[in-house]
Amino acid sequence: MGLRVGVDVGGTFTDIFLLDESANKTFTAKVPSTPADPSEAVIAGIEKACRENGLDMADITHVMHGTTVATNAVLTGNGAAVGLIVTEGYRQVLHLARGFVPGALSGWINFVKGKPMAALKYTIEASERISAAGDVVRPLDEAKLRADLQRFKGSGIGSITISLMNSYVNAEHEKRVEAIVREELPDVSISVSSDTLPEMQEYERAITTVANAFVKPVVSRYVSNLKNNLEARTGEVKLSILRSDGGLATAASAADFPVNLLMSGPAGGVAGAIWVAKQAGFPNIITFDMGGTSTDVCLVEGGEAQVRRETVVHDVVVRASSVDVRTVGAGGGSIATVPELTKALRVGPQSAGAVPGPAAYNKGGTEPTVTDANVVLGYLPADARLGGDMTIRRDLALAAVQKTADALGLSVEAAAEGIIRIVNENMFGALRLVSVEQGYDPRNFSLMAFGGAGPLHANALGRLLQAWPVIVPRGPGVLCAAGDATTRLRDEASRTMIRTLDGIDLGELKSILDELEQRVRATLDVEGIPADQQEIIYQVDLRYAGQSADITVAVPPAEFAEHGLAKASERFDQLHEQMFNFSLDKAKELVNLRVIAQGPGANVGQIELAQGDGDVSRAAVHTTRVFDQGAWHEAIIYDRRKLLAGDRINGPAIVTELDSTTLILPGSHATVDTVGNLLIRDDR
Repeated sequence: MGLRVGVDVGGTFTDIFLLDESANKTFTAKVPSTPADPSEAVIAGIEKACRENGLDMADITHVMHGTTVATNAVLTGNGAAVGLIVTEGYRQVLHLARGFVPGALSGWINFVKGKPMAALKYTIEASERISAAGDVVRPLDEAKLRADLQRFKGSGIGSITISLMNSYVNAEHEKRVEAIVREELPDVSISVSSDTLPEMQEYERAITTVANAFVKPVVSRYVSNLKNNLEARTGEVKLSILRSDGGLATAASAADFPVNLLMSGPAGGVAGAIWVAKQAGFPNIITFDMGGTSTDVCLVEGGEAQVRRETVVHDVVVRASSVDVRTVGAGGGSIATVPELTKALRVGPQSAGAVPGPAAYNKGGTEPTVTDANVVLGYLPADARLGGDMTIRRDLALAAVQKTADALGLSVEAAAEGIIRIVNENMFGALRLVSVEQGYDPRNFSLMAFGGAGPLHANALGRLLQAWPVIVPRGPGVLCAAGDATTRLRDEASRTMIRTLDGIDLGELKSILDELEQRVRATLDVEGIPADQQEIIYQVDLRYAGQSADITVAVPPAEFAEHGLAKASERFDQLHEQMFNFSLDKAKELVNLRVIAQGPGANVGQIELAQGDGDVSRAAVHTTRVFDQGAWHEAIIYDRRKLLAGDRINGPAIVTELDSTTLILPGSHATVDTVGNLLIRDDR
């Protein structure tokens, strides 16, 4: 076996997790991100991990990468210029959209609708029509289409979307339009709705395919460059990209359908948290991933992340499966401000990012950030070294936070504590979104904290959420990269099939499922995964007849063979009751079918820690002071590398490691479990 590498590119740091499956060993590295070209940091990080651990890059066989390239293209509007081909009469499908305005009543006043990704002037109406039953009502006028396509020549259009009415039933016209576009415009990228999302609802299908076309050239170029750079240093290597739903896509699939990558970055953390939770024996967790720019949270029940059928990036909502991650603009680099008008302290969403970064990083930043507040309060010791290379400057942090203190008329410690409390409340709101507001009691879950800044705030968030124990895994700053390296190859295929459950022909249903299964198995076959190692999952989208809201329900193939959809119908009622506090005694409808194929995960054995003797003084570095609840407290700093299983650390204390720092507050304690996790519990 060779080396498997997981890579997570964040706004501030790029994390590397290197797994030697044959020796059952792991190695990590952390380097500053390079926003102008993220692949530079990827290569630099891999080279650093190999160099520091005496490994040969030529032994790398797999690179699994969580990327924000697609996300950033949507957020910044730096995707391709998109041309759109629709059925005659549907030219303004993106403008009509869905009648939804975010927020309460004030949303109608404040809501500013973003510009569609495909401009109206670059939208072509194809003279054709296919009925809802899949019959050709009006043949495609090919001559008119060819004439209309001349408008795109020389216009700067780099990508074209084809989204015709009812093509999810019959894709004949879309395929012919695609062939004509390739003849007339051979150099443009093409996205076809019947390939991207063969499901009903014309707007959702159109916006999803347009989003795919918008980011496709950018992602394709990035994936190609990264693969070439990797192969130049390692020889032949399999590059996989993390999908929004937590599975891995092949490089080819990622380049063709990048709309499935919009939540790639956050999904890596969830995958890593599930891997750690399984080893530690905690099937129910809420993940808390705090980085330099933002915080991502997700609920995991029974070892499975909650997955939704929509991906949301700013004001763009597409129909693509993604882990149910909620994001807030709260990170270590979030900037604290005191507006002159209100004199009320605010934290974020503006961030100092990687450049210039927090003032304490000594890279030119002067604005007070959450990281600077942690330094002032003693939570992030001045002798800590982020990524092993960056020295913390307490004097610069004090100078930055002093500006906030002066604006509020407070001491510098009180101002810093105020910054921390506000950012904690912001993150607490996100944690409630995935738990309480989804019908889950957070007291039935453990909170898993990771990311570079997560362990600093974990104890406080545990108190707010009452989710115990708070779990801090080993290498929390690179857990997203660990998730990339340990997750499984995944593909899915879907089809709309609207039937009442009472009127379903199970034979017809099984033949469609078999067809979809063949498609997803083919993806894994290309990667050389044996059929007996491919896990198949069926999913159905169900709703009450006459309603529009559907819920996705998993159906194990063995269950389907024995009970059909009877068990799925019962689970739908239970999920509806949990989510909406009621269920109905009425007919149900099947809306969509979906088949998912997953390959095996990484071959990682249980990594156990040696048992300690109860004396944690072996790991003590020196004493320090931390500020909590308006007063300074004596605390001890511990080196996590020297902690052993069974050790107990009483707060206040700080546990340092290469990629993160954990704060244990007064009135709390942490124990070390057999796999090396810190388990924080409250003593109050």
